[in-house]
This record gives sequence, structure tokens and C-alpha cells, in this order.
Amino acid sequence: MNNSYQAPEPSLTPELLLERLQTLLATAPLAKQRLQVKNLAADLDTDVLSCAAALLYLIQPPPPVKVMPTEAGNPIKMVRYRLDLGVQHQLTVDTLKKVLVEESGVDKNNINNINIRSLYTLIDLPDAMPADIFLHLKTVEINGRPLAIKRIKPRYKKRSNLHRRRSKPRLFKSGKAVGETEPD
Repeated sequence: MNNSYQAPEPSLTPELLLERLQTLLATAPLAKQRLQVKNLAADLDTDVLSCAAALLYLIQPPPPVKVMPTEAGNPIKMVRYRLDLGVQHQLTVDTLKKVLVEESGVDKNNINNINIRSLYTLIDLPDAMPADIFLHLKTVEINGRPLAIKRIKPRYKKRSNLHRRRSKPRLFKSGKAVGETEPD
């Protein structure tokens, strides 16, 4: 028996799987494998079809189901936070997620839009974070530095280029600007 395990190809589509199985069933001697599956099913006290399905699952687990997090049918409101840790503090996305999950209990799927900058990090977390957990996160440390988490207020207005423009000096009838003196 060959004990080496080869991971399935990531692009093994149902059509490709069907084609490969048809080829194997038509060409490969499968008597030993049939006996093994039959014995496995007996040892596990299950039917042969369930055992075959489990073996197929081992070589090709189904893709993860993407479910949008909802609260009573509505999307969870996310809030932007700023952390006083960044690349210069050896912060990584994996470390940050691990600490947030352990310390706050937030679901790792609800940690979004992580943007690690040089000296700070921006991150989206669920709005429903209890105050005591938020206060606790302010004191949590990563690599010896506190998170110092702060909620960032959203900007509703985009900055426009219509800032006050410097006005040109007003000219009077004499053709001179205000404050301009006549040369002697």
C-alpha cells in the first residue's frame, strides 16, 4: 500500500472528476480497492456508499460556503478602528486576527479591511462590540506594544477642491491693488 498522500488539484471540477472516474473505472484494476472500501465500511459500521463519499471528501473537500454575516437578516454594521501598531512593530495580519479572536471573541470572519501601515493599522470590526471588551482591547499588547484601539469617525463628505481659493488682489480704478503703494 502506498502511504504517500498527494493533495488534489485545486481545479478539480465536478466535470473533471467525472471524466477521471470514468477513465479509472474503464481501465484500472480496482479489485483491491473495492475490497479495501468494503472492509473499511464494515470496520466503521457504515454502508459502502457513505465510506466512498468520505474517501472522496478526503481527496476533494467541498468549497467553503460563503455566507454574509447577518443579524436578523440584515448585514452586520462594521466600524473602522485605528490601532497604534504597524509594520515597524512587526505586526502581521495573522497575529492581529489571532489576538483579536482570543481577546475579544470576535469571529475571525468579521475582521475586515485590515490595512497595516508603517506606524498604525486600520481595521473594520463589528459595531456591536461591548464597551468592556473595547476597553480591554485598549490594554492588550502585541510584541510588547498596546493596541491602543480608537474608533475612527466616518467621513461623510468627500474633500473637494473647492477650498477657499486665494483671491486675487482687487484692483481699483487706479489700476493698483489694495495696499499697493506708488513708486517714488
